[in-house]
Amino acid sequence: MSSILIKNAKIVNEGQIFEGDVLVENEFIVEIAPQISSKSSQTIIIDAEGNYLLPGVIDDQVHFREPGLTHKGNIESESRAAVAGGITSFIEQPNTVPNAVTQELLEDKYQIAAKTSYANYSFMMGGTNDNLEEVLKTNPENVAGIKLFLGSSTGNMLVDNPEVLEKIFSSTKMLIAVHCEDEGTIKANTEKYKAEFGEDIPMKYHPLIRSEEACYISSSKAIELAKKTGARLHVFHLSTAKEMDLFTNKIPLEEKMITAEVCIHHLWFTDADYETKGSFIKWNPAVKTQKDKDALWEALLDDRIDVIATDHAPHTLEEKKNTYLKAPSGGPLVQHALVAMFEKHLKGMISIEKIVEKMCHNPAKIFKIRNRGFIKEGYYADLTIVNSHSPWNVQKENILAKCGWSPFEGTNFKSRIMHTLVNGKIVYSNGKVAKGNHGQRLLFDRK
Repeated sequence: MSSILIKNAKIVNEGQIFEGDVLVENEFIVEIAPQISSKSSQTIIIDAEGNYLLPGVIDDQVHFREPGLTHKGNIESESRAAVAGGITSFIEQPNTVPNAVTQELLEDKYQIAAKTSYANYSFMMGGTNDNLEEVLKTNPENVAGIKLFLGSSTGNMLVDNPEVLEKIFSSTKMLIAVHCEDEGTIKANTEKYKAEFGEDIPMKYHPLIRSEEACYISSSKAIELAKKTGARLHVFHLSTAKEMDLFTNKIPLEEKMITAEVCIHHLWFTDADYETKGSFIKWNPAVKTQKDKDALWEALLDDRIDVIATDHAPHTLEEKKNTYLKAPSGGPLVQHALVAMFEKHLKGMISIEKIVEKMCHNPAKIFKIRNRGFIKEGYYADLTIVNSHSPWNVQKENILAKCGWSPFEGTNFKSRIMHTLVNGKIVYSNGKVAKGNHGQRLLFDRK
């Protein structure tokens, strides 16, 4: 039996911070108490030194690029960056190459992760205009959900047939996660700015091309359809103030049939940053105005928004250095997401308890992940220790994503991830990642 004793921690769990020790045996948390004595000379002792002990972060939206796009990143490289950032579980999206739109292609990704992932994993089944039969074969107990792109995407994943969309919404009880941007609006806006600037559209027009209206048209339609069909809907990466009126905080999370996510970049950057960051903050949906960012923060804190995620989506430097129409959207974020949120905490914008609620507890609740997302006896020992007063600077040499860059490059963070445990194993400690595939397939408490 392997055992780890974490001592002198500020344990953050379910809205409380309390000092104590946590004993881990094999994969599980077996005891939480004010003081625990080691019962074996073989027990590894980690002195948390009064730092924060959090449940491992569950990132409900990443793009790790495998198979087919592995020059950008792969499950091994990106999960390695994730555990260095305190993320112990991830849910990956289906727009790899080939797209994960059959059960066989979906299972191929699980087989890769079983051999290479540092973190726990699940993969979304992708919906298209013509694969409903495959979608309905998805096992709710070991697949996170169904992903639909209601705006343009890699390959054949744009679902733009209203009849198909309604059929998917009304035919499955599984969680349906959606990327909401209206393709017609985006195309019209693109043509407008191409007429003005030709191929070399300035990057600052990205939020006007992938506009507030494009987001609102799509997300409001998806929500209307979910209400009509009774579907369980989760709306990814919200980016506008206007969309916040579509969501409620009037009922407990467990009773919500429509839930919402915001990503780190929409909480951190604004359109003013295009001048210095350019394509490095080009995401879909676009980073928008200060007013939008303020509204996202307000909705996050009053619980209209339920989850903070990354939408980690790496591209090579060479790809990102292209002109507007050629530069792909997306960037690496898993390594820096948690410390970025701690930075906001240190500025008085959000409590540590609320960070844990939105990044650990709520993803576990929304997806009904079995025995993860909390510091509880009998739960898997997915844990991270954060020192909130250990400054460091993001530099190329300490970036672990395969693409080798970050929109946070040059940023000074006051907080640092000290240790990360996945399934009771120390996978990251004091700047070093332990070799080995430590992750397990996530399971879900639903039929």
